[in-house]
Amino acid sequence: MMYKSKKVLILGASSDIGVSTIKVFLKNNWQVTAHYYLNKKAIKKIKHDSKIEYFQFDLKNILKFEKYVLKNKSFFSKFDAFVNLSGYLKSSTFQNFKLRDLTDHMNVNFYSGLLITREVLKGMEKRNWGRIVLSSSIGTKFGGSADSLAYSLSKFINEFFPSYYKKLYSKNITINTLKIGATDTKLHKRLKNKNMKKRVSLIPLGRLAKTDEVANYIYKLCGKDNSLLTGSVINISGGE
Repeated sequence: MMYKSKKVLILGASSDIGVSTIKVFLKNNWQVTAHYYLNKKAIKKIKHDSKIEYFQFDLKNILKFEKYVLKNKSFFSKFDAFVNLSGYLKSSTFQNFKLRDLTDHMNVNFYSGLLITREVLKGMEKRNWGRIVLSSSIGTKFGGSADSLAYSLSKFINEFFPSYYKKLYSKNITINTLKIGATDTKLHKRLKNKNMKKRVSLIPLGRLAKTDEVANYIYKLCGKDNSLLTGSVINISGGE
């Protein structure tokens, strides 16, 4: 199989990290399918030469999404790599969380990616090659922040690897989770009550990650040079 023809599906591609990830895959001649829900503008700004297609869905509606996935198995089985950057964040503390909040977070941040993983693996097994990168958050290492119970819990489950995955490793299919540290994104700038200087002081490296740095790690895990690393949770958090 020619490496230049590989296809990647990026879930949550309209985020700042997602946009940087699209760019690095396009730069390396991959065909990109970019998922978004509302923010298509961020993706449309990317310069490309028809090597990108768009995929829209509200992942909170997980039962509808499950039906969509089951009806479009051939669409999902065509991908050589799957990157799950889906991220839904709504403030919730341990004292005041609602089950609906937990459900929405689980639907977007975990269940949707699990449904896709099941289908993309079928195609990867047939081709004897595949790369999957899931995303977690460095906050899960510390129990999350005081107001991010639902988000941290849903991200943490991406660090779980079903035993089924082990038999796939011999077929040149790698599956890893990136535990991503605090990153310089627009989200932090919109959080008026968040003290970013204090947040940065907790990072031994002394700064926030850049989105293109995170994207490069994602690509390295999906590229042909990753021949050994699999079944791992990898911290890219500046030493936290």
